[in-house]
Amino acid sequence: MFKNRLRSKQLWDRIVSADEAARLITDGMTVGMSGFTRAGEAKAVPLALAEKAKRDPLKITLMTGASLGNNLDRTLVEAHAIARRMPFQSDPGMRKAINDGEVMFIDQHLSETVEFLRSGQLAPVDIAVIEATAITEEGAIVPTTSVGNSASFAILAPKIIVEINLSQPEALEGLHDIYIPTKRPSREAIPVVAPDSRIGVPFIPIPPEKIAAIVLTESSDSASTVEPPDAETNAIAGHLTDFLLNEVRRGRLTERLLPLQAGIGTIANAVLQGFSETPFHDLTMYSEVLQDSTFDLMDAGKLNFASGSSMTLSTEKHMRVLSAIERYKRRLVLRPQEISNHPEVIRRLGIIAINTALELDIYGNVNSTHVGGTHMMNGIGGSGDFARNAYMSIFVTKSLAKNGAISRVVPMVSHVDHTEHDVDILVTEIGLADLRGLAPRERAKVIIANCAHPKYREALADYYKRALLRGGHTPHLIEEALGWHDNLRRTGKMLASSPVAT
Repeated sequence: MFKNRLRSKQLWDRIVSADEAARLITDGMTVGMSGFTRAGEAKAVPLALAEKAKRDPLKITLMTGASLGNNLDRTLVEAHAIARRMPFQSDPGMRKAINDGEVMFIDQHLSETVEFLRSGQLAPVDIAVIEATAITEEGAIVPTTSVGNSASFAILAPKIIVEINLSQPEALEGLHDIYIPTKRPSREAIPVVAPDSRIGVPFIPIPPEKIAAIVLTESSDSASTVEPPDAETNAIAGHLTDFLLNEVRRGRLTERLLPLQAGIGTIANAVLQGFSETPFHDLTMYSEVLQDSTFDLMDAGKLNFASGSSMTLSTEKHMRVLSAIERYKRRLVLRPQEISNHPEVIRRLGIIAINTALELDIYGNVNSTHVGGTHMMNGIGGSGDFARNAYMSIFVTKSLAKNGAISRVVPMVSHVDHTEHDVDILVTEIGLADLRGLAPRERAKVIIANCAHPKYREALADYYKRALLRGGHTPHLIEEALGWHDNLRRTGKMLASSPVAT
């Protein structure tokens, strides 16, 4: 019964259809929508908006927490309803529109978007569209499976459309911790001192008169696209586990480690799942996305508490976790992404950050966003927030792609998202390179020897040897540095004799 979810009687007369709500969104608006990594997005109003755009063309600036589920990005872009998109996306249709120049994409660190909004460095949000579990007696909004930027969008926007999703369990209420930083330049310290710190309130506090429309829905989040571990991801997990065990033996860490962060994706998820077979215990997590591995570690008795900004789960895990959310809730918290990803908190807690690279070069620079230096994949997401501020910044990737036609270890990355200054550890299925305390010339030797696939190692070593003859602190053959990428563009292979993986 919706009255259990919409507890403010003064708002009952604002229940409308998705089509009626979508009429509040007009051409040229900046729209802030809930949703973070395919979780907790508004689901009905965006579809109605796409249909409206087909009948009466319009274009909006779309801001979210991160990627949207249920093919919403694709549906909106196919309706030609998006002029600008930020700060992250992962949909193939949206990606094509970005790379074709139809949509202007602003790729931002996930901790920064609302900072720009709050300070007026971005055009203000005209209307927010937020998915909710409930609206309280006072008119406050209780989010669903993500927080992302929803709280700030709702606070900053003059009008709000709320989708109350009746398929989300009422027991989600109490899971969230909504805290908004005070204003600069005399901002107070954010008082998160441990992953289980609760510093805010369990709802988004807004004046109820800002709620312009309420839509009732019953649609599920999209399932995670993470694939099961394979031999290579298991090897990556093994190398990293051995390294961390050695850190314990050397007295730099204990078997409790430090709070863990893992980016979204198959490899990072597999690495965390691998921890269930290790001596590590009483672990904690301070991350942005809580994936299947989070709950696998909890069920294995390895993980005590997890803090994130969203829960993005496989179909089976989603059903199991949400049906038992009361049991998990005391060990979970979902925060706004500017808190989950805040540099101050990351530095304070001493995070071990594990993120995924598209490619890396022999000096430790990492590309996590662009193919061939030009074509956007998804965006930098939160990896930069964590890499630059972590106790230990780790990037993982397989050494080959496209059946061996591509080496992910190259002389020079075609696009730099994380400079060598922000990268401590690199891991492929081949091995691990510990770059801490190494100069560029030392890094190159370790990366080539430990991370490059054997079929490309000789070519990388030859490049480095010839670059040394030119000299320099970071030796390069500038005329050849991006030659592998040019070969790939022209021939489909990085080297004339590119190997085929066996």
